[in-house]
Amino acid sequence: MDVTIVNRSPVRVVCLRHVGPYGPAVAAFWQQQFTPYVQRHGLAGRPVYGISHDDPARTPPAQCRFDVCTEVDEHFVATAPGQVTTIPGGRYAVLPFKGTPQTIQAAWAYLLRDWLSASGWRLDARPTFEVYLPGTAVDEDTGAFECQIVIPLAPL
Repeated sequence: MDVTIVNRSPVRVVCLRHVGPYGPAVAAFWQQQFTPYVQRHGLAGRPVYGISHDDPARTPPAQCRFDVCTEVDEHFVATAPGQVTTIPGGRYAVLPFKGTPQTIQAAWAYLLRDWLSASGWRLDARPTFEVYLPGTAVDEDTGAFECQIVIPLAPL
């Protein structure tokens, strides 16, 4: 797997939060809550971010937090349930992913367990996230999609 290290600029986003198990529940939240919000506010066609705040191996599924966000300009004013925040800039590792919801956990595990331990870097306190670039689609037959898996880095 081809991991690159990049310096990212801070990004201002509007987020909607899902609390509960990751997986199909997040996909349903994305389609039923986030997509209509983006359409109502004229935000379609911008990069989208999925921020997992909790490790499902350590946090009960009912308490896992996942924010679905999209980029907004400095003048955007959020309406409920949206909240404006900034994804911090800095050094990150990026792993391109192409697969299904069933295979993305293996890619996350590779990046966080295998690649990171051999990289000479450590995680810092900034969030980990996925980036979905404009034009990214889900294959209706297989459920396959593309994104970038992004983790924040700090020196050892």
